[in-house]
Amino acid sequence: MKKRIISLVAGAAVAVLALSGCSDSTDAGDNKDLTIAVFNGWEEGQAVSYLWEQILTDKGYTVTLTNANVAPVYAGLSTGDYDVVLDTWLPATHATYMERYGDELEDLGAWFDEAQLTIAVNEDSPIQSLDELAGAADSFGNRIVGIESGAGLTRVTTEDVIPGYQLEDMDFQVSSTPAMLSELTAATENDENIVVTLWQPHWAYDAFPIRNLEDPKGLLGTAEGIHSIARIGLAEDKAEVYGWLRDFQMNAEQLYSLENALFNSDADASDYPEITKKWMADNTEYVDSLTT
Repeated sequence: MKKRIISLVAGAAVAVLALSGCSDSTDAGDNKDLTIAVFNGWEEGQAVSYLWEQILTDKGYTVTLTNANVAPVYAGLSTGDYDVVLDTWLPATHATYMERYGDELEDLGAWFDEAQLTIAVNEDSPIQSLDELAGAADSFGNRIVGIESGAGLTRVTTEDVIPGYQLEDMDFQVSSTPAMLSELTAATENDENIVVTLWQPHWAYDAFPIRNLEDPKGLLGTAEGIHSIARIGLAEDKAEVYGWLRDFQMNAEQLYSLENALFNSDADASDYPEITKKWMADNTEYVDSLTT
């Protein structure tokens, strides 16, 4: 009888230890897995997602970056398929998605507050404001170089900026983003004046000597913030990551520099982790501050 009692106690202890070990292992594994959703084609979101992938990997996390279109990302966050997306523009651009899914999401706040549509010129151009452009059209070859026809920026330029600043006599050349950047490169190399439709954040602000024309009528809209949006529950099961992302801030110079390193080259996506690591090594003080 005594042997049977000892055997039962020992067996119970082993069972408790086994259950405890399984629980600890599962929790640890769950806490170290993180999925970041990345909008297709949104370079600022791609850049900071690559940055956080490396930061969190260095901290022992297993990070998965999942590329998707905008609408499925918010749906996936609301159901817990993704942990976070770092590229929500508010209060305007992504407001519809937040209105639809906001009760199942958590806004961790803006990490960048200068996101906006712009009209840019070379740094040494003769004008400062859009209301001067019509009178100086000849200095810019009487043209505005645009991007894709379906872009919101193209619509705003066509419907609001051009009539609002009496620019109808200028040739608005709608093409593509790569074509616009090619024109900007050529103008810079030839020391020529140029007007382009652009947006912040974009690596062109780091790569070219350009500046924005003032928009006194506010026809390009006001600046937005770029927010991190998380699934409900991230604060409870990944408190450390939640805290870091909630406190995350990045200024324009830092973001443009990272984007320029990643996207203004012949590198493909397989090179991005190494490029990001190099950028981190060149910006160690800032990178270290993100997790302290």
